[in-house]
Amino acid sequence: MILNIKVPSPGESITEVELVRWLVENNEIVEKNAEVAEIDSDKATLTITAEESGKIEFTAKEGDKVNVGASIGTIDSEFAFVKKENSETANNSFANNSETQIIEKSQDIDTSHLSITPLAKNILSDSKINPDVFSNRHEKITKKIVLEELNQITIPNSNRPVDIVKMSSLRKKLAERLVAVKNQTAMLTTFNEVDMTEIIRIRNLYKEDFKEKYGSHLGFISFFVNAVVQGFQDFPQINASIDGENFYYYKYADVGIAVSTQKGLMVPVIKNANELNLKETELKLAELAAKARDNKITLEELTGGTFTITNGGVFGSLMSTPILNPPQSAILGMHKIMDRAVVINGKIEIRPMMYIALSYDHRIIDGKESVGFIVKVKEILESPVEKIFKGEANIKTVLGI
Repeated sequence: MILNIKVPSPGESITEVELVRWLVENNEIVEKNAEVAEIDSDKATLTITAEESGKIEFTAKEGDKVNVGASIGTIDSEFAFVKKENSETANNSFANNSETQIIEKSQDIDTSHLSITPLAKNILSDSKINPDVFSNRHEKITKKIVLEELNQITIPNSNRPVDIVKMSSLRKKLAERLVAVKNQTAMLTTFNEVDMTEIIRIRNLYKEDFKEKYGSHLGFISFFVNAVVQGFQDFPQINASIDGENFYYYKYADVGIAVSTQKGLMVPVIKNANELNLKETELKLAELAAKARDNKITLEELTGGTFTITNGGVFGSLMSTPILNPPQSAILGMHKIMDRAVVINGKIEIRPMMYIALSYDHRIIDGKESVGFIVKVKEILESPVEKIFKGEANIKTVLGI
């Protein structure tokens, strides 16, 4: 039975995706539910799985733009049946000799002197690379080897090598949005610093119990999420956006957390963060971050944010100017925690300090509100026992340990 491999819908507004790469070889025998292809939209990267076991045949190439619902290949389930019923024959015919699994499609180049897979030969033919460059290689020439050679091209009029990587749809969309921020907003940034002593003390006391019970680390960002949603109560302009001549002041807080992935920056959104306590925020954040890094995040989980937090400190950034995530009016940047000499009650002490930065759209937020908000966040973070947990005795209860 021949089954079509159809492109699933990444979201309501998306009608076209890019076939980023095949995760299997053409005419390979694949198992049911195995990931066979990766598609990319301007919102997220998703994988396509095999509905049944069988022999896969590609009808679309990597890099092709394909419509949602269109077929990019087929699976012949009869081959899975032969493999299951007569494993010895199947192994001899398919598994141990990939050359017998596929009808050669590229006959315009001579590769008779090479040990090469059919998919690698097709790519070699399309690229017009001279097959003789692989003559001294003793291993089987695979798709990966051909692509590595293809990437080692040279700049015109130069012998210096350079890798060229095609921009993904996600990266293209991100680039467009970043340029739009510069051209369409009046972005300014205000800075402050936070003494992280109390937060570090609380984490050190309870992080092991928290991890033992929930299997998740007790991080810093959940404290910041709690602090900013409290700040929205006094400064609603921060949790707002502009649409034409209208200001939208949100009565809820959907806080996006910037997460770095292999595909680029993604911003999963913690919905209704204003209704969550610190434990609930931490567990939701861990869930979303894992999905983003594993390419399992859904479009719904990436949309609808009203405010964003980004943490350049995980990469060692001491201070930076975060860029707005439109149409939001503000974004908070966290940075590296550094021991610094500060004056406490007239005495110099060494404290773990973090610079924080609030970038904001001056069209809706004035300097007074931006400074007032970041000071409010600082006060909450420096007094988490009183401001977040409402007393030392409540910490374990809030953390659920």
